[in-house]
Amino acid sequence: MGLLSGRIAVVTGASKGIGRVIGQVFASEGAAVVCAARSAGLVEQAAAEIVQSGGRALPIVADVSTEEGARSVMDRAEAAFGRVDCLVNNAGDGGPTAPVQDYPLDDWHYTIDSCLTSSYLCARFAVPLMMRAGGGAIVNVTSMAGRRGLAYRVGYCSAKAGQMGLTHGLALELGPHNIRVNAVAPGAVEGDRIDRMIAAQAGLRGIAVEVMRQAFVDRAPLKRMATANDVAWAAAFLCSEHARNISGQVIPVNAGEAG
Repeated sequence: MGLLSGRIAVVTGASKGIGRVIGQVFASEGAAVVCAARSAGLVEQAAAEIVQSGGRALPIVADVSTEEGARSVMDRAEAAFGRVDCLVNNAGDGGPTAPVQDYPLDDWHYTIDSCLTSSYLCARFAVPLMMRAGGGAIVNVTSMAGRRGLAYRVGYCSAKAGQMGLTHGLALELGPHNIRVNAVAPGAVEGDRIDRMIAAQAGLRGIAVEVMRQAFVDRAPLKRMATANDVAWAAAFLCSEHARNISGQVIPVNAGEAG
């Protein structure tokens, strides 16, 4: 029996990176996974990989930062599987790396919507399904940048701090309905996104990319970055019965970094 045997899990931003790995880990632990993302080809491929590995998956192409998109994901999940037990709000774009005076308002709105509004909307439409099922678990994938900040990333930091507030508020509101709400807060996570961000940070600071990368590693006591797999297993635990009395928490996955 896996951690999530028999569960129906919706994972947003499931086409690549952390979201794709979350879908794989949840499926390996027995969940049927609804993989939602904007990119048709990538999300279909992510779902196909789960099925090829012996799991169950349903790909859905949707922009969950819109009311229509978020509602459609939950409607289709209910139609296919009858309920939703777990929601992992992973969708979100990091936005630009730029000084605040050069940070475009359109990019601000886009970053807030893709990270924070999407989490609110998916919760809004998933919660009635969880209530009918007798309970559930929501995990918001936030970031340590929302707790300690990060220069030149004002939109991203604000969106991720907002996700933490959403986590705390929903946990208080939904606890009486047996719905737990937590967040995982990665630090630097190996992959293309951190590579792009480090290059941009290095350029703005006038230092070498490898010096900037080492700075991210050195501030963590374990002297390494996290991996998508680390984040996925933390989310799987929080959605499992082993975490039945954990709610309203933000769990760092950051190699021990303070903040």
